[in-house]
Amino acid sequence: MNILHSKSCEQLKTSQNIFRYNIQKIMVFQQNGSGESKIQGIIKYGENRFDLKIISIDKNLPSVIDDSIKYLPADIKADLVLNYLTHPDLSHDLAVMCINKKIPVVASGKKSQVKGVLTPPT
Repeated sequence: MNILHSKSCEQLKTSQNIFRYNIQKIMVFQQNGSGESKIQGIIKYGENRFDLKIISIDKNLPSVIDDSIKYLPADIKADLVLNYLTHPDLSHDLAVMCINKKIPVVASGKKSQVKGVLTPPT
């Protein structure tokens, strides 16, 4: 597991008033760059409203993973998790971890069997 990018962001916008945005903590899990275009979109268009932590798993994995503790962090602290993991066991275990901690998880394009996971089409 590599933490590729951790960016704390805060922006003040000025017109007649000053608005302070609430910084949302987003953890992005990707495998072999699978979420890179979305990450770049958040950085480019997010107007510094997000504190991004990117977890990238860039190794060859066995076809079945019985214990994902080797690959996923022991604790997740985020307001939102974006799941771009391609390995079904890791993706499932990440979703379960998030649901147990009441952290919303978006697993775009996946057919998650975990109740509460948002799975919009890609």
